[in-house]
Amino acid sequence: MCGICGILKKEAYQTVSPSLLSSMCQTLYHRGPDDQGLFTQKNVGLGTRRLSIIDVEKGHQPLSNENQSIWVTHNGEIYNFPSLSDKLIQRGHHFSTRTDTETLVHSYEEWGEEFVHKLRGMFSFALWDGNKDKLILVRDRMGIKPLYYSILQDKTLVFGSELKALLAHPGIHRAVEPQALNLFLTLEYIPSPFSIFQNIFKLPPGCMLIYKKGHVRIQKYWDVKAPSEESPNLAGKTLPELKEILFSLLQESVKLRLLSDVPLGSFLSGGIDSSAIVGLMRKLGASPLKTFSIGFKEASYNELKHARRIVKKFDTEHHEFIVQPQALDLTEKLVRHLDEPLGDFSIFPTYLVSRMARDHVKVILSGDGGDEIFGGYEHYQAQKLSRLVPPSLFSFFMPSLIKKFPPAPEKKGVWNKLRRYFQGFEHNPQLRHLRWMMFLSLKEKGKLYSPHFIHSLGGNREILELPPFSQIFPQLTQSDPVTGELFLDLKSYLVDNILVKVDRMSMAASLETRVPLLDHKIVEFMFHLPGKLKIHHLTTKWLFKKTMDPWLPRENIYRAKEGFSIPIKHWLRTELKDLMLDYLNEKRIQKEGLFHFPQIKRMIDAHLQGRENFSHQLWSLLVFEIWKENYLER
Repeated sequence: MCGICGILKKEAYQTVSPSLLSSMCQTLYHRGPDDQGLFTQKNVGLGTRRLSIIDVEKGHQPLSNENQSIWVTHNGEIYNFPSLSDKLIQRGHHFSTRTDTETLVHSYEEWGEEFVHKLRGMFSFALWDGNKDKLILVRDRMGIKPLYYSILQDKTLVFGSELKALLAHPGIHRAVEPQALNLFLTLEYIPSPFSIFQNIFKLPPGCMLIYKKGHVRIQKYWDVKAPSEESPNLAGKTLPELKEILFSLLQESVKLRLLSDVPLGSFLSGGIDSSAIVGLMRKLGASPLKTFSIGFKEASYNELKHARRIVKKFDTEHHEFIVQPQALDLTEKLVRHLDEPLGDFSIFPTYLVSRMARDHVKVILSGDGGDEIFGGYEHYQAQKLSRLVPPSLFSFFMPSLIKKFPPAPEKKGVWNKLRRYFQGFEHNPQLRHLRWMMFLSLKEKGKLYSPHFIHSLGGNREILELPPFSQIFPQLTQSDPVTGELFLDLKSYLVDNILVKVDRMSMAASLETRVPLLDHKIVEFMFHLPGKLKIHHLTTKWLFKKTMDPWLPRENIYRAKEGFSIPIKHWLRTELKDLMLDYLNEKRIQKEGLFHFPQIKRMIDAHLQGRENFSHQLWSLLVFEIWKENYLER
């Protein structure tokens, strides 16, 4: 695991400054505290900060082939590198290290750009071909590892694992991309290809960027096919046969991710995803098996009892951490680590459990991705229900009735979920399940956004008209409905919220996180199955649950989904109150000219008085203001 960065100028006579490249690397120190490496040659510069996992002693990067015509800087892991290395050695290639990174160099020599199809893992890397004066940037199929890039006015390419590396380059102009801010306030994350900055972009998952003499070409080398009918290869398979295939894929994926020259462990929430991974690690002989959980004093947010049940069953070496409200002292630190606004509350427990785990291990396995692959979210149920009931019943009668009653103030409950369900009907039905993941409707944006901000957006437009959703939704017209919901999340929420959170928060603690459930072979298998095997009636993750039935306690498999979050609505009324009032004050808001302060004031007053729960909206605004102060005003 590493942080990478680099510069490539258009003309060969232009030179890259080693000191500038080193400065970019230093911004990524937390991603790779073990080593720094630089390669500069005329108009190209590659930099690496390394967290040593494989071949700790010899795996220095950037790394080259024998005649130093090809160089690579690499972030992530190629899990099938041992078998690839064996094939390459048989074909006459010579290795000087035992690293997966060197496999990239020789694979490119052997197969050219087609080599990406042979890689199985999580990765982002830059490969310089000096013979062809060509740089290739590659991001893994699922987008587990990040990669940002920008093309400057003089056609210079600047790239890095995090935005802060690009911001160290003097040619980068810091200005907010209005559409990215609009999407963030709507969804709580910024979907690809946008970043919060103008002219800085995320390389989409499963894509290669080829740069040569100032010309840029982006091509997709892998994608999940748009959901349709069941794959002919799986048609006629019985349930026991499908369970056997899935279990085999899960076991193979976990086995690949146990490859490490340093200690590793697993996060454990007690849900089916993390419990399945721990159980498979034990079955595969992982020893010692270290597990890590986090809990809260608030009972409705505390899942430790479920984790302890798995600890007892699989006899793990377990560690727990109880989050105290004082942990919110981390707010500004974590926002700085994110580089761009992210409204996901669970950055706090993710960082804290990562920091705890880093005291014991260098590599962790996590259950992230299971909800999007197997069908675990309640909004999948909500969308299914919405197809069964006449829309008019909800659109006109029930929402107005629900709004007459205040939210349940002290606990997560059925009533609050019911309110959230009916609020989804305030959005366009064409948004599919996305309407239950939006926190500002067009009407609410009209009240919150200033005329100047709306003008910069080209008007107050529906999210369906904006990329990436304007490209995703047309693919869903003929899709299996349930698998279509998963496809939508796979293309947006998973890659630009969940995986961003996991990467930044674990890397902030210099911890490598591996996600076995997102192995592309598992993803391809699940997306070839009909939706009824994922959401069976209203049972979520149906096939996955049936597959894990013989291996896990039923209490862990079939318990209600609780999520991995924090009691933010309470903390905004207590520990975070002063911070919120400080950043969302009238003087600051009016000076910026982006928002109507009276609307913000109404939300603050209603939330503090317990009349409404505006935690999502207020937290997102607070995160943006903290980010803005750190990245634009300083």
